[in-house]
Parts: sequence; C-alpha cells; structure tokens
Amino acid sequence: MGTPQKKSFKNYIPRIILLLIVIGAASYAYNKYKYNQMYETTENAQIETYTVPVVPRVGGYVNAVNMKDFEEVKKGQLLVDIDDREQQLALAEMEAMYVQMLTDVENAKASIKNTNMTIGAAESNLKATILRKEKAQKDAERDAKLYADNAITKRQTDDSKANLEILAAQYEGQGQDVAASKSRLDILVANLHKAEAALAVQRAKIDQQKLRLTYSKIYATENGKIGRKSVEPGQFVQPGQTLATIVQDSLYWVVANFKETQIRRLAIGQEVKITLDAYPELDLKGKIADFSDATGAKYALLPPDNASGNFVKVTQKIPVKISIEGVEKLRDKLRSGMSLEAEVKVK
Repeated sequence: MGTPQKKSFKNYIPRIILLLIVIGAASYAYNKYKYNQMYETTENAQIETYTVPVVPRVGGYVNAVNMKDFEEVKKGQLLVDIDDREQQLALAEMEAMYVQMLTDVENAKASIKNTNMTIGAAESNLKATILRKEKAQKDAERDAKLYADNAITKRQTDDSKANLEILAAQYEGQGQDVAASKSRLDILVANLHKAEAALAVQRAKIDQQKLRLTYSKIYATENGKIGRKSVEPGQFVQPGQTLATIVQDSLYWVVANFKETQIRRLAIGQEVKITLDAYPELDLKGKIADFSDATGAKYALLPPDNASGNFVKVTQKIPVKISIEGVEKLRDKLRSGMSLEAEVKVK
C-alpha cells in the first residue's frame, strides 16, 4: 500500500519544483518591473574633481623641485625653481640700453633747447636789422630829395643807397637763417618723439622681462595633492610642458552616464543614492545638478561618423552631474575616478 503512494508523490516533485521556479521567476520579474518603474540606475559613473596642471611659462634648466608624488600642497607654495641667470643677464643688458636711450632723449631735448635759443637770437638780430633797414630807407629817401635840391653831393646819395641795399641783403639772409633754424627745430622735435617712443618700447621690454623672470618660479595655484610629478632637478623643461598635476581635494561630484532612454525620467533636483565600490557601507546621497548638452561619444577623441553608410544604432550615454551631500566629511575617502553605482528615485 505504501509503495504506490510514494511513487505518486515522487511523480509530483518535478512539477512542484517547476512551479516553485515559475513562482520565483514571476516574483523576481514583478519586483524587477516594480523597481524599474520607481528607479533609474547606472554603474557607469565615477567621482570627479578639478585637476590643475603645473606647467612652466618659460624654458630652462630646473634648479630645484619642492614637491613629491601624492604630497599635499597649499596655494602659493613654491613647487619648481627654474634657472634664471640668462634671463637676469638679458634684463641687465636691457636696462643698460635703456640708460643709453634715456641719454639720447636728454640730448634731443638739449638740442631742441639750444636751437630755440639760436632761433631767439636770430629773430632778435632780424628785428634789429629791420629797424636799421627802415632807418636806411628813410635816409636814402631824404638824401635823394636833398640831392635833387643840390643840398648834398651825389656821393652821399650813393652811400645812402648802398647802405640800404646792404641792410636789405642782411635782412633777407637773416630771415632765411631763422626759417632754416625753425625747420631744423621740427626735425629735432620729430627725433625727440622717436627717441621717446623707442624709450617707451624699451621700458615695456624691461617690464616684460621682469615678468618673465617671475615665471622661473612655479607656485601652486590651488590647494590639493600632487597626482604624479614628472620633473627632476637638472632637467630641461619647455614652456607648456606638464610637470605635475594638482588634484583639488575641496570639491567632488559624480558624473553618471545614463542611457538616453533613461534621461526622460530624470530631472534636476532629484535625489540620488550613491554606492561606492570601495566603500559600499557608506550611505551617500546626492542630487542631480545638471545634464550634459552632448552625449559621451561627442567628447571622444574620434567621435563616430554615421555618415559613412555603415550605420548601426547604438544607445547613447548622456553624462549627468550629481552633487554629493556632506562631501566635506568624506574628503579622506573620496578619490577622483572612483567607480560607483547611482540610483535615482523617479517615483
């Protein structure tokens, strides 16, 4: 009697197992569907912060390096000292040339002053000649009348005319001298302006050289930590060469790449649950701060070109910026580039 019952029960075991599997799958599918209706998630997310490159603005050999890998630095701290002896010599040469050019300007001013005095003296002599010429003119006219009345001899009349002609010639010559001096004065004034302009250019070059000398010392522009340095004493560096990177530790945020099909359910201000891969036990929260105006593919070095004809539709990812609440308390744990999972409650 017992054997048939046992066999009958064994026949139902596969059906029971199948039923349990179906019930479990249905329950999982329902819970998954319900979860997906309430949340949007992505694992394509990481911690971001600002990085500031340490770059020289002048080339030269490095005297000293005052930083180490992963060392904390403060804004204004001297990081790299570049040899500036050649720049100092160039500055000394520029300053010596400036003094020489300043002397040229002073000489030009002295020449103008001397020419003005010469013009003044010539104009005074010209005025005196005018007076003598006017007197000689009157004497000649008077002597001509006296000669007509036979009051004086012809020789006296001829002397008066000759004196008038001499003074007239002197007047014309002195007038030309005054005009020539004034013309020379215009040239001297133009030369002065040219010398002053050259002096101003030299002054600007000196200021520029002094500014360039300040570039020989590279200071930290922000508080943070050195990521990794690539410079040693004695090394020759070029302008624009990256010597190190300062990773700021004062501000962190999350960049989560959501599928374009998820974006329609997201909005600025929505709360986000953040789960760090390194510290899953941390209860981190944030809020959506902004959306990128382009997909992640558009920021790639070689963005895809679908105009080639080989088009395959691929779901794009939209970078979403998420602010982290209480980030000040997490600076010792957060690192730029850390992976995480972002979960946004949409209902």
